[in-house]
Order: sequence, then structure tokens, then C-alpha cells
Amino acid sequence: MTDSSVKKLGFLIFDGFPMACLTSMIEPLRAANEIVGKDVFSWQLVGETHSRVTSSAAVGFDPDIDLDGVDGLDYLYVLSAPQSEFKDAKHSNGVLRRLVQHGMYIGGISGGVFPLARAGLLDGFTTSVHWCYRAAFEAEFPQLETVDDVIYSDRSRTTVSGAAAGFDVMLNLIKQEHDSEVMTEVACWFQHPLVRGAGVQQRIPTANSSSTDDMLPPAIQKAVQLFSESLDEPISVTEVADIVGLSPRQMERKFKQETGQSPIHFYRSKRMNAARQLVQYSGVSMAQIALAVGYSTSALLVKYYTEEFGVTPQEDREKVNMFRVKKNAPVPSV
Repeated sequence: MTDSSVKKLGFLIFDGFPMACLTSMIEPLRAANEIVGKDVFSWQLVGETHSRVTSSAAVGFDPDIDLDGVDGLDYLYVLSAPQSEFKDAKHSNGVLRRLVQHGMYIGGISGGVFPLARAGLLDGFTTSVHWCYRAAFEAEFPQLETVDDVIYSDRSRTTVSGAAAGFDVMLNLIKQEHDSEVMTEVACWFQHPLVRGAGVQQRIPTANSSSTDDMLPPAIQKAVQLFSESLDEPISVTEVADIVGLSPRQMERKFKQETGQSPIHFYRSKRMNAARQLVQYSGVSMAQIALAVGYSTSALLVKYYTEEFGVTPQEDREKVNMFRVKKNAPVPSV
């Protein structure tokens, strides 16, 4: 007879999954068990099959069970690279949908939101997407609503932006399923000073600066937001300056002082980084990518992309494909 007081978690892993996400979620559960003095949490690694899965750090993991063998889990979290897909998508997506229909709570960590969305399991749900994947995610799933929260729980779904946020999810689960004292002690074990929950926004680095977007003065923070929200429909520096209440000259000076870049170069870098997501994590054409980041033709895209990254978009895509298995294995995972 199984102990119903033990909360059972599964971690569904794909080739190229971020290993940091897995360890950041298992370690607080292990610590909670040690602090309590008994197993209050158990966990299993789940694979589509029993075949070994290789993480983004090139460390291999052997699943405890395959997806068809999942039974009795309370929570299932998906960890993957953005390109990850099931080998037998029709069957495995069907298994995931049946598990959810039978009441299993499911989550996507970092790139793990992509397989969930491809299975249709995020339809009608709001999704947290790591900022470095957001352009690619929104291009593939324009019908889904996304947010910048590090963690977003929407009914029976939790989506998480990265490894550190995965640690916070487990701390909150420890509090929910056991008590706050144990959660606090686990956090102290790992010198984790702040437990984040719903409503906390992702901190996005500003180029050539030690600051993040939430550390900037209000006018510059608003300017960064406007540039970030206007990738496909270009906005001029003069328009942004007018909206934030600065003259174009003040805007130029203050923006460079705070971010280390001029507004026009900052904006171009934002557009190029969004383009790079589409180059690396999608199969859409260069003309489509150019339109997605606000250029009417691909010529300017290629020019600025090469200046930004030292390779053309086509060369970048070919380089990434060298490290993929059938063009579907890992590229950088977070």
C-alpha cells in the first residue's frame, strides 16, 4: 500500500534539457525530506522511452519510468530545450493529455513550455516564458498569452522561466504540502535569501551594463519597455523620448549613461536578439524573420545581424543545426 501523504513528482526530460533546472528542483525536496526525518516527497525521472537522455551539460540520465508507465503522480514537470519534440508525438501527446484529464498537475520549466504548447496543453492558459525564448515562443504560438512573471500558475498549470525560479516553485510546494518552517530551513540550507512567488517579474540584463531593466530610472525603464514591445512595428527614438517626457538629446544622454548603449543601438540589439531566437529555435524563412523584427526585407536583417553576432543568419542556423540530431537536438538551454 502506498503512502498517500507522500507527494509524488515526475520530471519528464528531453534531450538537451537544462540540467540546472532538474537539480534546482530535486535538491530542495531532498533537503525537506532530511529536515522532516522521513520521505514527504518522492520523485522519478520520466522519459518518452527508457532510453538515456542527455542534458544540455552533456550529462546522461536514465529515466526511472517511461511516459506510458506514469501512474499515481501528483505533479509532472516538463524540462526540455525549445526544439524538443516527442519521437512519437501523436502517441505521447495523447498520453500527456490523458494524464491531465485524470487530474495530474502539470508544469513546464524553461524550454519545457514548448512541448506543452505543442501538445495543446497550454491552450487557454497564461504562460510564463523565459525572456530569451519569448520571441520564438510567440512566433510559434501566437494564440497563447504570455507574461514576464518568473512563475505563473494558472489553475492546473505552472510555467516557470528558469532554474532559479524552479527552486522557488519547490520551496512554495514545500510550504503548501508541509509547512513554512521547513520551507524556510530549506531556503537557509541553500543560502536562498528570497522566495519568489506569483507576480515577480523577470529581470532582464541591459547590454554593456551591470544593471537590469528593473534597476533603471523610471523614464529609461519605460523607454526600454517601449523598445521591447515594438519589435515588429518600429518606433523612433524621438517618439519614445516624447512618450517618456524627455527631449531627444536628453534621451540619448541618459539612456547611454544608464545602459551603456545609445537608444538606437540598444533597440537594434533587442531586435537582433529576437531575430536570433527565430533563427535558432524555428524554421521560418529569413524574409519572415525580417518582418517579425520590423524590417520590410531581409537585406537589413542580414546586415545588422552580421554586425551584432559576427555571422549571417543563415550561417548561424547552419552552425546550430550541426549540433542537432535530425535538426531537433539541443541548442543553448537555460
